[in-house]
Amino acid sequence: MKLDSIDLRIIEAMRSNGRLTKQALAEAVGLSATPAWTRLKRLEASGVITGYHARVARKAANPSVRVLMEVTLASHRHADFKRFEAVVDQVSEIVSCWSVGGGVDYFLTVETADIDSYQRLVDRLLGMEIGIQRYFTYIVTKTVKDRVD
Repeated sequence: MKLDSIDLRIIEAMRSNGRLTKQALAEAVGLSATPAWTRLKRLEASGVITGYHARVARKAANPSVRVLMEVTLASHRHADFKRFEAVVDQVSEIVSCWSVGGGVDYFLTVETADIDSYQRLVDRLLGMEIGIQRYFTYIVTKTVKDRVD
């Protein structure tokens, strides 16, 4: 799907506030309400806009510790990556995971109640024999920017 400048303005407006009314969206992108809403629905139907989410004050809703985890696998066959990713997908404490190029295979964001809970999770992952050769832990001390797309 080819996006024009109005589509991009709609995406940015909805990214900033997914609860915009028809009229507010129209005003934000310089169209009347019906064409703006029609374009929004087209962006949703085509999969460009995949959903809307509430931003929740993580510490208020569920006090926890956020940890960034760097993982390198022992073996780099396709099956090894698939096995690791399948487990990651099932572990609720792992809230994001990126496969990356370079000397590391994955970066994960992990949220647990405390550091002890994090270490128990790591021990569980290591015990599952999912190919983790090495991991490094980075405790998040302050969130500077956290934009979820």
